[in-house]
Amino acid sequence: MNDIFKQIIALVSKGEVRISEHGYDELADDNLYVREIVQGLSAAIVIEEYPDYAKGPCVLVLQKDRNGEAIHVVWGIAKNTQSPAVMVTAYRPDPEKWIDHLVRRTE
Repeated sequence: MNDIFKQIIALVSKGEVRISEHGYDELADDNLYVREIVQGLSAAIVIEEYPDYAKGPCVLVLQKDRNGEAIHVVWGIAKNTQSPAVMVTAYRPDPEKWIDHLVRRTE
């Protein structure tokens, strides 16, 4: 487990979480709930890491929704801060763009 993801899990476990405005929009578009995203974080699998992202380090993770279906979630920590964990976006991945259980992009 990478350091960024460990920090995010620790922050979420303490309730230090913020959902971005874009995140709320995406959740609504895909009929996802904040609670299931937050509660499912501990079982998430890191797909990609972005330690040098301009807005702060973040990770793309694979999580499951309440029906066990795949969800991609981008979690981060804003640049020059230590808290809170930010759920940047969450969406249902397009199976035509992702392979290997939705953890590897198609060419």
